[in-house]
Amino acid sequence: MRVTHGIPAAGGTPVALTIGNFDGVHLGHQAMLARLATAARERGVEPCVLTFEPHPREFFAPDQAPTRLTSLREKLELLAAYGVARAHVCRFDFDFARNTAEDFVRRILVRGLAARWIMVGDDFRFGARRAGDIALLRAMSGEGGYAVEAMPTVGFGGERVSSTAVREALAAGDLAHAAQLLGRRYTISGRVTGGDRLGRVLGFPTANVQMRHNRPPLAGVFAVEVHGLGPQALPGAASLGVRPTVAREPRPTLEVHLLDFDRTIYGEHVRVEFLHKLRDEEKYADVDTLRRQIALDVANVRRFFAERAGAPQAHHG
Repeated sequence: MRVTHGIPAAGGTPVALTIGNFDGVHLGHQAMLARLATAARERGVEPCVLTFEPHPREFFAPDQAPTRLTSLREKLELLAAYGVARAHVCRFDFDFARNTAEDFVRRILVRGLAARWIMVGDDFRFGARRAGDIALLRAMSGEGGYAVEAMPTVGFGGERVSSTAVREALAAGDLAHAAQLLGRRYTISGRVTGGDRLGRVLGFPTANVQMRHNRPPLAGVFAVEVHGLGPQALPGAASLGVRPTVAREPRPTLEVHLLDFDRTIYGEHVRVEFLHKLRDEEKYADVDTLRRQIALDVANVRRFFAERAGAPQAHHG
């Protein structure tokens, strides 16, 4: 997939286009991307996505914006996996926000991206003061030389599939429901960085995974699988949160203790897949209490993987 930051002054080859934030690339987004691929193939053009960075709500009201399900890198990797050939990442700033809806259509969609077919959600809004909608897109389609299609709402089990629904499931610790809405288990990707080595001192060395999420959509202690360190996913116990017992400043941290693993992996890029939530994060009276709790967590994670594999349970204590 080719990624372009910014909008060209004049488009090259024509595209079939869909527009949105695509946070999480959930089942609803996947349905859009499947329809995009079909429309592009029928017209002999490339399937293309226009997305925004930062999210408009992060730009206008950062304190009230929803937590992100995916970093920009994660989102682009998922778009590529679902068949997108080109992605245009448009910087959302004051200049961009001042574009009228009509100018957005003429300058960006028609002239900049050479869109010949456009699909948006039925609630899509664009342009200054969110004045543009699908009715305006249709009204300008004759002038712009493109076709317009609305993507109907995608439901699962009577619920509208949305990034908000995924966030709510993750915040509640319902990883199974989040996975149903996403069409896959929730993951966080990042590079392994050096930490304070407290885990090693406590007897449970951890890989610190650098996150692009300032406010992750979930927190607690989890059974996870880590991808990217070999041909097989590796089982582990993960803590995601602000480390209230030992941290001086409350910054979200993702730490993974890989079971029966002892290799230096600094600098490796990994993908942490969340399988099961054990408990919420807690603050303990002292480090010894924390050590005992970590030992219990690791034992519970081992039990989870043993039960998942249908193997006899081992006793750890």
